[in-house]
Amino acid sequence: MGEFDLIERFFKRPVTRAALGVGDDCALLQPAPGMQLAICSDMLVEGRHFLSTVDPIKLGHKALAVNLSDLAACGARPLAFTLALAMPRADPAWLAPFSRGLLALADAHECELIGGDTTQGPLNICITAFGEVPPGQAFLRSGARAGDDIYVSGTLGDARLALEVFRGKASISAALFEDCRARMEQPTARIALGLALRGIASAAIDVSDGLLGDLGHILKASGVGAEIDTATTTTLLAASRHANWPQANLGGLELLELVLAGGDDYELVFTAPVAARDAVLAASGEASTPVTRIGTVQPEAGLRLLDARGRALTHRFASFDHFA
Repeated sequence: MGEFDLIERFFKRPVTRAALGVGDDCALLQPAPGMQLAICSDMLVEGRHFLSTVDPIKLGHKALAVNLSDLAACGARPLAFTLALAMPRADPAWLAPFSRGLLALADAHECELIGGDTTQGPLNICITAFGEVPPGQAFLRSGARAGDDIYVSGTLGDARLALEVFRGKASISAALFEDCRARMEQPTARIALGLALRGIASAAIDVSDGLLGDLGHILKASGVGAEIDTATTTTLLAASRHANWPQANLGGLELLELVLAGGDDYELVFTAPVAARDAVLAASGEASTPVTRIGTVQPEAGLRLLDARGRALTHRFASFDHFA
């Protein structure tokens, strides 16, 4: 099967929102009048971002989900995406489920595949996603202000727990592992929440490398600091509410490490004024996505972690860095 046969069979589809899709040297994308384009790219590399044993249908889902998560963190509605795919060989048994997982998520968010490239090489998936957002309503990392509340959506740390089980550094029940593995391999992009928070949140970012590391990007860009209530964050690990949690053997891993520095969560961490608390809760309900208030933006630079008694923690949690 040649390159163009591969594209025709697994990835070419008619478009309804883009002006021109797969088949020419360029696609044509037309946002709605008065809207701005939001553009993001993410690359997934075998052995770095995913295991060789991952189900291709789940990998297709995740490849797009991590990009949709970036659009959500901008408050953008998905429009379309391109796919650049390198693989050792054109294997229909792998391509069929991969494209099925990819395109099922695309359909769920009305996000059209409009182009890309394929080549032979080590398995590498690079997607560029396009969304639209009204001028002035995109969430910027530089928008946090002293006094703002800090929130996080959903749950944190479960994907990291699954990874540690794969590494042989933690031992948990089979049922709990499957729940955590689903969080690692099929994350949920919080598009609905991002849209509902337009005009409410002051800054946002998605949690890909770890809560503290990603929140740190907001603090740096905004020229502020933060205090985080770690007693609240410990409730965010969904696995800890599982019936089999007491039998978990974390092999020295702290619950706080999973939640604060785990990564691969693809939840949103965002800031909003205190006066917007009711609006945040309304947005959470509208998006059917729980949010938890975990701290406060401070005028002084630095990130301070507080225990249940308000005392400062001295332990440092390192988030993921590809080149560290």
